[in-house]
Amino acid sequence: MDTVRIDKWLWAARFFKTRSLASQAISGGHVTLNGNRVKPARTVQVGDRIFIRRDEFEWTVRILELSERRGPAAVARTLYEETAESVARREQLALQQRILRLQGQPPQRRPEKHERRKIRRFIKKE
Repeated sequence: MDTVRIDKWLWAARFFKTRSLASQAISGGHVTLNGNRVKPARTVQVGDRIFIRRDEFEWTVRILELSERRGPAAVARTLYEETAESVARREQLALQQRILRLQGQPPQRRPEKHERRKIRRFIKKE
């Protein structure tokens, strides 16, 4: 096998849960191949560089092996090699998110009347 569709490869490498999600991300411009936007049917080869953006996380990887089949995560990690800058960026972002989570986030909405009464009772220990 010399080439594989990019959406199949992204699915097999476990960057996306389904091929349709991979296709949507590619069509939406969240995936670039060697610096260029591509379509889901574009073929990839060993040595190509792919930039992937999912939510706030970004990966820059080089393809080491091709696969059309989705296998275990351990096998999927052998299909690509992530750049050192990409790993550092993702770890820094994960650390920032962890810190924000530890600080606590404001409530999504104000408590309703019943909830306010429960809070007051709890504070006063009535």
